[in-house]
Amino acid sequence: MAFLNGPRLLDWASSPPHLQFNKYVLTGYRPISSVQDCIRSLFYLHNELGNIYTHGIPLVCFLVLLPLNIPWSQISVTWLGVVHFLACLSPQLGSVLYHLFMNHEGGEPVYHTLLKLDVCGICMINTLGKPQQIPPPFRIRPLPSVIAGALPIVYSTLLCYPFIRTVALLVYILLSSHAIYCAVTARSSVRRLRSFAWQALFRFSFFLLRWVGVGGGSPTSLRHFLTMDALAVLGGVINITRIPERFRPGLFDYWCNSHQIMHACTGGGLHPLPALGRPGRPAVDQQLQLSLRLTPPAAPHLFYKERWEFKGPLVGGRERGGWGGTDAAR
Repeated sequence: MAFLNGPRLLDWASSPPHLQFNKYVLTGYRPISSVQDCIRSLFYLHNELGNIYTHGIPLVCFLVLLPLNIPWSQISVTWLGVVHFLACLSPQLGSVLYHLFMNHEGGEPVYHTLLKLDVCGICMINTLGKPQQIPPPFRIRPLPSVIAGALPIVYSTLLCYPFIRTVALLVYILLSSHAIYCAVTARSSVRRLRSFAWQALFRFSFFLLRWVGVGGGSPTSLRHFLTMDALAVLGGVINITRIPERFRPGLFDYWCNSHQIMHACTGGGLHPLPALGRPGRPAVDQQLQLSLRLTPPAAPHLFYKERWEFKGPLVGGRERGGWGGTDAAR
């Protein structure tokens, strides 16, 4: 990765005080630099290069591929697709800018501004960026088979309860605003991680609703729900505990340190989203298919029968039997 000869790198003791946040990374610090020199650091080896590229490469991939994979023609609620796009881009963009320009000659004020931008990107992914599969009955509205976002999770789980849904959306937005404030004003990584606790608990309550069958949503999406949050928590814990560099200071200065592992965890949680959004992919093809049949009422003046029958994916040229039911209302 070292295409250019860079400046003389500094050790931990010689680096600016505001960059001395990981005492187990001993070497490879860039000196104070101008904007041009910061950009030039993309092409020589230093201890932030891995952090830049572990989010920079996913950023470019999402920017190019995501618009092609979002099923725009299936989305009647436009903001669902917009938040999906913003959720995937925001943490990557904030992180790249933070790590690339953290040694800017503006000093500590510029550094803290970039840190707040990075934290806001994390807040965006917590607010908007959890994968969600819309249950087949509600896709006829139409909605996309798979969208992303904590707000869309609330929206689709409470789709049949408009008033409660509106209140829940407002509560989650308030919690997210509080989390942003706490995160950008936090003085340590531990406090910053704790800022997202109420958001996580609120999301988990909707996971429970989906799990017990009270709220709307496809049961197959629960594993994506758990995977993203589990990877986010794992990455955060690894980052604040400084594993593995705390056991061998200096060995992981350039590669495989805790912050890079955290980036890999967040990227691992996000990478299925574009694939899930495109019709025709195996993950979508295997979802339950909806067969909507309107049964003529035996007594039109008394009842209107609507029958929903779910059938599984095609197996050996035939549809595998699922479950069905009849819902009658006066």
